[in-house]
Amino acid sequence: MKQRMFFIRMLSVMFGLLMSFVILANYTQAATANEINVSVDESINRFYNQVDGAREFMAQAKAVLVMPNVTKAGFFVGGQYGEGALMVEGKTKAYYNLIAGSYGFTFGAQRMDIIIAFMTDDALKGFQKVQGWEVGVDGNVALVDVGGGKRLDTTTLRDPVAGFVFDAKGLMVDLSLKGAKFTRIQK
Repeated sequence: MKQRMFFIRMLSVMFGLLMSFVILANYTQAATANEINVSVDESINRFYNQVDGAREFMAQAKAVLVMPNVTKAGFFVGGQYGEGALMVEGKTKAYYNLIAGSYGFTFGAQRMDIIIAFMTDDALKGFQKVQGWEVGVDGNVALVDVGGGKRLDTTTLRDPVAGFVFDAKGLMVDLSLKGAKFTRIQK
């Protein structure tokens, strides 16, 4: 009986790894700078269309890291990957990827957009000086709930770094940024 349970667990882990690698394999062929820029612009437009008050909020941010079409998948073992750009005053300053792994009760796949807004110069400098900035280790991100037609209130949001996960599509319920690592890439 113990051998059978061990076999089932190992099979689950191997299936999860395989599923994660198959889904994430699409992203191993890095996008060009132009492809990332187009996706970033589309993501920002979705944010403006889906979140009331988004334009006013974005105008107050010192910079935003836009990660469009981030894919997350797993079966007990999961992975997450995406590529995006750091925008300062509406212009691309650098390109980044997001990589995260997880284990535990993880099942399904989804695609989502993520925007990380740096509201202070110090928060932006802290992000830029670290190669491989990890949420919760190198900086905390206040995840802002903008679902259900809520308005983004710029007068009450005082965190130096705010995160938005939106336009999620798929069969996974986890919209967290826990363990996400953002690394600068060359394009």
